[in-house]
Amino acid sequence: MTGRRWAGRDRGSFSAELAAGLPALLLLLFVGLTAVNAVGTKGSCLHAAREAALAAARGEDGATAAGHSSPSGAEVSVRTDGGLVHATVRAPVSALGTRLPRMTVTATAVAALEPGSTVP
Repeated sequence: MTGRRWAGRDRGSFSAELAAGLPALLLLLFVGLTAVNAVGTKGSCLHAAREAALAAARGEDGATAAGHSSPSGAEVSVRTDGGLVHATVRAPVSALGTRLPRMTVTATAVAALEPGSTVP
C-alpha cells in the first residue's frame, strides 16, 4: 500500500524552499552580471591599448589616442623598450553594489616602432 498524502500536510513547503533558494539565485545573478561587466570592460581596455600602442609606434601621443576608446576611469601608460612600444590600460570594474570593493582589469598591447618615427 502506498502512502497517501492528505491535503494540507505539506502546506508552506514551497514558501520555505523559495525563501532558501531565492537569495542563492540572486547572488548567482549578481555575480553573473558583474562578470559580464568585467568582460566588456576588458574588451574596451584591450581596444584602447591597441590604439595607444599603434599611435605611439607612429610617433603620436598614445595616451591621447587611447583616451577616445578607453572606459571611464582608465589609466593609460605607454613605454618604449628598444624597438617596441608597450601600452597598458587599467580600468576599475565596479560590482553592481556601490559599497563593494572594485576589481581592476588590465590589458596590454605591443607594437613595433615604425621606421623613421620619433618616440614621443
